[in-house]
Amino acid sequence: MRITRSPQLGLLALSLLCTLLSLAQCLTCEVCKHSGPSCKGKLKLCEAGKDACLIVVGLSTTGGIESVDTSKSCMKYKHCYSGFISTSLGQEEHMVSNSYCCQEDGCNKGSIPTPKNNSTRNGLRCPACKATFREHCSGKEPVQCVGNETHCVYFAGTVYAGIVRTKFAARGCASESACNAQVGGEVPSVTYTYELRRADCVPAPQPPGWAEKKLTLSVH
Repeated sequence: MRITRSPQLGLLALSLLCTLLSLAQCLTCEVCKHSGPSCKGKLKLCEAGKDACLIVVGLSTTGGIESVDTSKSCMKYKHCYSGFISTSLGQEEHMVSNSYCCQEDGCNKGSIPTPKNNSTRNGLRCPACKATFREHCSGKEPVQCVGNETHCVYFAGTVYAGIVRTKFAARGCASESACNAQVGGEVPSVTYTYELRRADCVPAPQPPGWAEKKLTLSVH
């Protein structure tokens, strides 16, 4: 007699096993990656130590071309951030993301709002550069900050794309929310996961008259 096994029964068995073994972390999250404002995938049991479900929607602009992508995965809650982050790592390379973290089974199903791109320059500048296969870059060329990007960031460490991993470094403008990233933490994006060994985030130098300009922009 042939026995048919369903994904639901398999997931239930794993959940019961977690309960019987009294594991500290036993969470199921939807896991998927796809182009567009949402994606759908199977519920998967998170690895040990990952105690949160995450959904990230990213809007990237490169050379004037915009693209939207979505990722859902398991994550360590202490490294998880819910909200918007904006970064500019070059004159024609801008990324804004919206993320949501939660700690209940399947809580990252569904969708969250797609972030909006604000390309209005705010008058601030930061050193900018990107490098692969090494953990430093000079940032000799400044980049114009846009929107609510009021801080300069310098991130370096290891970037993971599936089973592929390599060193990286990046500098540029970012919103203050990017300062939540910490050394030793993981920073997920739609495509990659970054493990940070350097996470500098400081207010961008203010040029003369910037405070008055900021007030004018906020009024309008």
